[in-house]
Amino acid sequence: MDKTHFYEVNLLWNAATQGTLCSPKIASKIEVKTPPEFTNGTKEKWTPEHLFIAAVNSCLMSTFLLVADNSKLPFVSFACNAVGKIEKINGKYGVTEIVLKPTLIIPSTQNESKAKKVLEMSEKACAIANSIKTKVTLEPIITIQ
Repeated sequence: MDKTHFYEVNLLWNAATQGTLCSPKIASKIEVKTPPEFTNGTKEKWTPEHLFIAAVNSCLMSTFLLVADNSKLPFVSFACNAVGKIEKINGKYGVTEIVLKPTLIIPSTQNESKAKKVLEMSEKACAIANSIKTKVTLEPIITIQ
C-alpha cells in the first residue's frame, strides 16, 4: 500500500447558509448548513462542526477494526459516542476537545485489558486525530458478553 493518499471533496453552495458536499468517488451527497448557534444557522442539519467530530469518530472505528483484526481480538459489537466542545478563545471559535466514548462488547473468551489496549492503540494510530490540534480524550466502555 502506498504511503500517500488523496481524498477529494467538493462543495457547492446552494442558497442562504446551505451547501452540498460530494466526491467524485462517492455516489451519495451530504447537505450541510451553518449551525443554529450562528447567524442564519439551521437546526437538525449536518454542520461543519458535526462533520469534524464525525471524522475523528469514524476514523477511530476504522482504525479499531484494523487494529482489532491485527491483534486477533474478536468482538460482538462496537459503537462510539463523540462529543465535541467548541469554545471562543482569544476571539476565535475552535473545537477544543472531543471526547470519544467507544462501547465495545467482547465475548467471554476475551480479556478486557487486551480490548482496552486495542482501543487505546486505535486512538493513538487514528490519522484524523493525529492531524488536529484538538484534545482527543478516550473514555472506553467494555462489556463482556
